[in-house]
Amino acid sequence: MYQQKWQNKYRNIKQTYDGYNYDSKFEASYAAELDIRVRAKDIKSWERQFKIALGANGFHFCNYYCDFRVLHNDKSYELVEIKGMETDVYKLKRKLLEALWLPEPLDHT
Repeated sequence: MYQQKWQNKYRNIKQTYDGYNYDSKFEASYAAELDIRVRAKDIKSWERQFKIALGANGFHFCNYYCDFRVLHNDKSYELVEIKGMETDVYKLKRKLLEALWLPEPLDHT
């Protein structure tokens, strides 16, 4: 009997690094790079799958899960997304995040 091998629709290969599952090799390699940067004291720390609630006027629209949140030595934070392909849902959530959390919009040229 024929069995079809199912692949991820974006052709990502899921990867495990340090006991955590990542959606792609690129995402797992970025996590490894962040670990190296922590050991080199280039950054203080980092978190994976950082959750940000998006809403306004008392209404919750959705949650945005950023791939990584990096804490720099000057105590500022950086949100990092690892994307091979920007989906329509990602673009919408990114625009909501920018509108609700950033003082001025980013240039996406």
